[in-house]
Amino acid sequence: MVEISVCHYEAFSTIPGKGNPAGVVLEGEGLSEHQMLAVASRVGFNETAFVLPSDRADMRIRYFTPGHEVNLCGHATMATLCALTEQGRIAPGRSFAVETKAGILPIRIERRSDGFLDMTMRQAEPRFVPFAGSRADLAKSIGLEESDLDDELPVVFGNTGIWTLIVPVKQLDAFPRMVPRNEWFPDILKEMPRASVHPICLQTFGSGADLHARHFSSPYSGTVEDPVTGTASGVMGAYYDAYIRPGGPLPLQLVVEQGQEIGRDGRVNVEIGEEGVSRSVRITGTAVFVKEWTLSI
Repeated sequence: MVEISVCHYEAFSTIPGKGNPAGVVLEGEGLSEHQMLAVASRVGFNETAFVLPSDRADMRIRYFTPGHEVNLCGHATMATLCALTEQGRIAPGRSFAVETKAGILPIRIERRSDGFLDMTMRQAEPRFVPFAGSRADLAKSIGLEESDLDDELPVVFGNTGIWTLIVPVKQLDAFPRMVPRNEWFPDILKEMPRASVHPICLQTFGSGADLHARHFSSPYSGTVEDPVTGTASGVMGAYYDAYIRPGGPLPLQLVVEQGQEIGRDGRVNVEIGEEGVSRSVRITGTAVFVKEWTLSI
């Protein structure tokens, strides 16, 4: 048996019980992939992050759902950086490089006036692939009708580190009605059957927010819904730049709200910039410590 210490943080909120819970294992070196998956399954959050040494960056992070490894996770990155800072392993006010399976990503950490941390994470260059499946079947898979979908905006797969399906919805009042049938997703998302589904809306619950979203997990992940998604928020920002306001001035700054329907309100700040002919995607968020416990595997 191996004793594993796990830290529980809530990302994209300063209030325990809000935002998105993540597990953080600061001593990931020496654990096998099988052990990491076993820990993530026992923890049960949408993602658990494992910190490892890197010969290419300041650190390496691997991310596991209860069902499989994923290339990148925004909220678990925020949780990990907060844990490392609070334990004195890294210091705010400087930049870092994090090795992930989505590439080496630049990170900046700043201490806010209220004592919390703001962590800015650059994501991978955005990519989009058209969705060629049935919009009616897609709508039914999240408990809606096709008429609830915004017919002026495209449904597309987007990626800034991991693939998700962006589904624009007309009205905010459709979101509390959503009931995902995650097990239907692979048959409907034929181009990318392992992708998640991310409905979005230009109407919001809170003032100061620009976009609202929910995030329904791939059935292979072992979870149903991700409360507040960092990587998918980056995809939303890139989608806004490409399809909602194409050709608009940059940098583009947006606030994404998520989690209200399940009592886990959180916010993600997104910035889309221009670097040569490419778009840069950065998300900024915070996190708060909840508890630490030990697992035996």
